[in-house]
Amino acid sequence: MVRIVTPFLLLVGFFLVSSVFYIVEETDQVIITQFGKPVGEPISEPGLRFKVPFVQKVNRFEKRFLEWDGYPNQVPTRDKRFIWVDTTARWRVSEPLLFFQRLRDERGAQSRLDDILDGATRNAIANHDLIDLVRTTASEEEQRGAVDAAKDAAAKTWAGRDTLSTEVQKSAAAAATDLGIEILDFRFKRINYQEDVRKEVYTRMISERKRIAEEYRSEGQGEAARINGERERQLKVITSEAYREAKEVTGNADAKAADIYAAAYNKGPEFYAFLKSMELYPETIEGGSRLVLSTDSDFLRYLGESK
Repeated sequence: MVRIVTPFLLLVGFFLVSSVFYIVEETDQVIITQFGKPVGEPISEPGLRFKVPFVQKVNRFEKRFLEWDGYPNQVPTRDKRFIWVDTTARWRVSEPLLFFQRLRDERGAQSRLDDILDGATRNAIANHDLIDLVRTTASEEEQRGAVDAAKDAAAKTWAGRDTLSTEVQKSAAAAATDLGIEILDFRFKRINYQEDVRKEVYTRMISERKRIAEEYRSEGQGEAARINGERERQLKVITSEAYREAKEVTGNADAKAADIYAAAYNKGPEFYAFLKSMELYPETIEGGSRLVLSTDSDFLRYLGESK
């Protein structure tokens, strides 16, 4: 009889202890309810805790980031084009007590997020054209303000898929704040086009890529022109410097030659005059010509004197 009673008492004791104590894990946020109503403050610090057995209940909520996946829906754009949109988001329980009071559990949160995020997605897409969903971001010209909104009140607000994601996240986050939920991120997981708009989308994508490629080509040509211009400038600088140095060398050589001629003239004026006369013959007489000179000519004066 003792052997039968002892295991029973151990089982009862274990049950009583487990109903009195509970463990808060690292990833848990805990709300204690008494007869269905929250008591005390939310508990997020890990450790061993105490509660009133059979009266109080432990409600656990995830502290980590949670995933929301939307259902693919057909949504019209501002320019009346229908597309299939598949979305996803990340969220977390930011205020456990408010979350418990409004939604009770994660299943209720997922249901409310379906309404909030799907509605925000439809509103954002309905306020933008198809092109804003095709591209990821606005082009550089559009981001720099190619359209002057101050001059044109009807100017288009340029956007891209990243802009739409941000709009949906902000709109949904504002609606989810009163539920104790923080929406951390929102993304378009997939966008599929109907057959009648698919060709237009592909054409737009091709033209966009060609435009970007043309920008790169023009930038490359401009850089090449700049490099060639710099090369020509440096070549002219080098050439002019070399010309200046050559002229300086030539001038110095002429000056030295003049000095040498002057020194030679001072040493032998008669001989210098004779040499200069001889140098004039090739310059004044062409090949095959005959020159008749008188005996008193300057050309023959030195020859006559030498006799």
